[in-house]
Amino acid sequence: MESSMGSGSIRRSAGALFRGVVSGAPAPTGTFTDVPTSSAVHPITAAPVRRRILTRTGAALAGTAVLLPPLLLAAPAHADEKPKDGKGGQHAPKAPAPPAGMSKVGGGRLGQAGTQVQLKPGAPKLPDDLTARSWIVSDAESGKVLASHNAHWQLPPASTLKMLFADTVLPKFPKDQKYTVKPADLAGMGDGSSLVGIKENLSYTVHDLWLGVFLRSGNDAVHTLSAMNGGTAKTVQEMQKQAEALNATDTHVVTPDGYDAPGQVSSAYDLSLFARAGLQNADFREYCSTVSTQFPGEVKDGKRGTFGIQNTNRLLSGDYDVKPYPGIAGVKNGYTTNAGSTFTGVAQRGERKLLVTVMNPEKKEHNEAYKETAKLFDWGFAAADKVEPVGRLVGPRSEEGDARTGGAKLDGDRTRAGLEDASGGSGGAWTALAITGGALVVLGGLALLVHRRWPLPELMRRRGGKH
Repeated sequence: MESSMGSGSIRRSAGALFRGVVSGAPAPTGTFTDVPTSSAVHPITAAPVRRRILTRTGAALAGTAVLLPPLLLAAPAHADEKPKDGKGGQHAPKAPAPPAGMSKVGGGRLGQAGTQVQLKPGAPKLPDDLTARSWIVSDAESGKVLASHNAHWQLPPASTLKMLFADTVLPKFPKDQKYTVKPADLAGMGDGSSLVGIKENLSYTVHDLWLGVFLRSGNDAVHTLSAMNGGTAKTVQEMQKQAEALNATDTHVVTPDGYDAPGQVSSAYDLSLFARAGLQNADFREYCSTVSTQFPGEVKDGKRGTFGIQNTNRLLSGDYDVKPYPGIAGVKNGYTTNAGSTFTGVAQRGERKLLVTVMNPEKKEHNEAYKETAKLFDWGFAAADKVEPVGRLVGPRSEEGDARTGGAKLDGDRTRAGLEDASGGSGGAWTALAITGGALVVLGGLALLVHRRWPLPELMRRRGGKH
């Protein structure tokens, strides 16, 4: 249980924090996913959950209501459509199928529909009860993809898109900068948006606002930061450019907060790129791993109050049916009616750091996205040295050029390859041309098989699973 200790309280942050956070400083980082409002019940009282529910700290939590399906997706049958089964009976509408042809960024096999994995002798099998439409397991440092399922399927991302928002806007403002919220800043949010509770005409630090984005998935915090950045339209344009700069070619941005809009899509592959890029930033790491904190409230009797907020990344904070995952350190979760549950997480075991992204499990049980993510983490840590990679997470264009070309021009005559053969051959391994000291390394006309590393700071293991 969280104690209310005012604005000076010590923030309880995950033990799985990254080395690089200033020593002795509080580690308020975290992520908050949207909470469904339709056909949801409180897990204890069984009371219907409408627009808002209460967190364990008593803070109001707004769910997300989704109105419009993206135009880029084939629309699934409506719930009241009951196709005939040919025998006069009824059967449920079929779930949408992934496109026959998807992006091959990161390797040809990643563009193929279905599960992609290449087990070596003695490797554990993948869990047999995974239901997500799309998922991917990758090494957070080397970028090697250990296994995937429809990795490039363009699907609604919900609030996991806020990772791209943070990649784009977070570096622009110092965390101690203060901003007074104007009424216009909070206009234009989607109906039923998740909120952290920002009030107009009150001031907040940038640090406060990012905690609202990550812990409570607050669209009000996103819109306030967008206003500071020159407006929603400008921010959306910059996010799209940032996605392109990160070689995230499946992503089309329409809203800065992930609220469903026609044409807004991303993929498990791209969300992993956004997380991997964000984790290079110490402030991002701080925010995405905070379990709970105190947030500025209203002014009463001349004094600014606070209220508690808790991270709804259930692998970080736990729930009655999900335990905190050992070594977890973020990153971001989301939910809308159209997107279902989406989640990207990073965790460490020993020296190994893994990223897992899960999008829209077909099994609609409570916390199912977290349960399937935990299973994939367990498998990935057990199988990491016993599988051949089926692809890789590419680096940004500043380092690799346009990944769609499979090896774009960099500086003058220097090029980088690194995508798996587009044929998606049975070998499953990807070949990279290593760049050492700025020179292309080639030996005997053959590229050296080297996995380029993008180091992440050390993650501290959770101490006893307590916060």
